Amino acid sequence: MHNAGNQSRPKSNEAVNSICADNDLTREVNLPEARAFCRTLARSHYENFTFGSWFLPRQLRQHIYNLYAFSRYADDLADEGNSPAENLRRLDDWQRQLLQCYQGKGQHPVFVALMETINTFAIPSQLFLDLLTAFRQDQTTTCYATFDELLDYCRHSANPVGRIYLYLFRQTDTRRFILSDTICTALQLTNFWQDLAVDWRKGRVYLPKEDLQSFGCGEKDLEQQSASADLRRLVQFEVDRTQQLFDQGKSLVALLPRQPRFEVRLFIRGGEAVLAAIRRQHYDVLTRRPVLHKWQKAKLIAKTWWQDRIQVNATG
Repeated sequence: MHNAGNQSRPKSNEAVNSICADNDLTREVNLPEARAFCRTLARSHYENFTFGSWFLPRQLRQHIYNLYAFSRYADDLADEGNSPAENLRRLDDWQRQLLQCYQGKGQHPVFVALMETINTFAIPSQLFLDLLTAFRQDQTTTCYATFDELLDYCRHSANPVGRIYLYLFRQTDTRRFILSDTICTALQLTNFWQDLAVDWRKGRVYLPKEDLQSFGCGEKDLEQQSASADLRRLVQFEVDRTQQLFDQGKSLVALLPRQPRFEVRLFIRGGEAVLAAIRRQHYDVLTRRPVLHKWQKAKLIAKTWWQDRIQVNATG
């Protein structure tokens, strides 16, 4: 339920490249071709593609592929230009095509497929526009002064993904949206703390300046091979604050029907497992990136599935 990451579009994939080249179409694309484009793009990034798991209802999988392809392609447009100015121009063009899609004029294969999803579930354009706002912000902002500023970024980068997901299951009331926002923000923050060293090497710092100052930290702490005592205390503070957000959002699970309930519970537990990995490293996220191994992910999925089955049997 958080944004897709920074891996590049698979240039060597013939199924994708046969339809279009870098956002310039050479021919009209029909709906089956557009669906195949989005499906191929999503599956080629399966390591980041949680929504495309086999746990999802079959009738929703293509729609998930379409939604993922929109975000994945936008991420590539924001990452593959020669300068931030060029990336912004590319994102502006992507937004123009999005708005045309809402007028029934999709041409790019992503938007030909996405029109079907938008029309089927009545997904408002603002959610996609918010995601594009976050991609633009990545071009212009490399640090945040306050935690509130960071939360505002999450409102655009992460929260729309959760709301779109709820649209697919027609769970679109205000209460569910607010709880989903809390979970998605927590997932985004978890990713920031997990990738602190990776982002630092890219020139990005997601630890708010006010928190760095409060804990006596600065750039010197982020430049080290291992975390200082001050930085560890700061990361612990952020991890605890993020856990509180997960705790606040967990009541969403009980408000959902079985299928999205399982997925949302899995999202939460996956995020909490990463926070636990950070704790096991004593909050030193510089020495090595805290990750979940395949066996840990498999165990997490199995445990969540089994507990969900027990709950279903208990409630009849």
